[in-house]
Amino acid sequence: MEVEAFVKFKNDIVKNCSRIIVGKDEVIEQLAVCLVASGHVLLEDVPGTGKTMLLRAFSRSIGGKFSRIQFTPDLLPSDLTGINFFNQKTGEFEFRPGPLFAQIILADEINRATPRSQSALLEVMEEKQISVDGTSYPMQEPYMVMATQNPIESYGTFPLPEAQMDRFFMRLRLGYMTREQELSVLRRPDARELLEELSPVVTGEQIESLRASFREIRVSDDVAAYILDIIDRTRSSEMIANGVSTRGALALYRASQIYAAMQGRNYVIPEDVKREALFVLPHRILLISSSHIDDERFVAGLIEEIRVPLEKQ
Repeated sequence: MEVEAFVKFKNDIVKNCSRIIVGKDEVIEQLAVCLVASGHVLLEDVPGTGKTMLLRAFSRSIGGKFSRIQFTPDLLPSDLTGINFFNQKTGEFEFRPGPLFAQIILADEINRATPRSQSALLEVMEEKQISVDGTSYPMQEPYMVMATQNPIESYGTFPLPEAQMDRFFMRLRLGYMTREQELSVLRRPDARELLEELSPVVTGEQIESLRASFREIRVSDDVAAYILDIIDRTRSSEMIANGVSTRGALALYRASQIYAAMQGRNYVIPEDVKREALFVLPHRILLISSSHIDDERFVAGLIEEIRVPLEKQ
């Protein structure tokens, strides 16, 4: 298969978003991986690091109908999905769609809403449809939920349910910029002005084409076994209360395929798996309460203990 289309797709999106977000090419690239995989992304970091601005820039780069939802404690599920209301002029009930009826959904500070409102996202994230009063409404593709989350220890937040965490294809973190990068941001025009100048650099047809072809990327039996070795280790570790689900194993497999294609290869190597595992797996495990270690560092250490295929013994 031709992998040049994947490389161009990645480069175009990274170049466009980098006009807004400086020094975070890796995170932008992983957003592109999520999009091709038909997945959703959770962007977690402290306030003020550019999470919302990055997701706005990404949505502008791929086009499609955009909707931003500010999650608050008083948000109701119907505020997201929409309601049936009685139209006095026609004498009939009509459906008024909520903000989830878009293509690119920015769920800002998702963990500030109550679990009841958070659960309204479960169906649309998994099934790409919304059910209201017994009627199901399919979503228009490409459909992607991009959520931001403040650290759990922040005031006034609610931890996301495990079932919902598992539906996020990846969890990404921006982190702080370097001193030089931050200085360039201080001296440039306002990011909101630059955002207004952004235009789409990819089309819906391109996205659908890549989604239809990434499964042709070859994964050898040894590399597939390596993926399962990592998954099995999360399930057998004494430090983990809940290991990675089958959904998580599939996500790692697909992410490795897409990432390999974006590097210009039509086959997956173990290094692709190791890299993508750090974005796909940590938020899917539940460490025991007595552990005081970051889940990303734990997964990284766990992977280093597993033999890499073709490694000399």
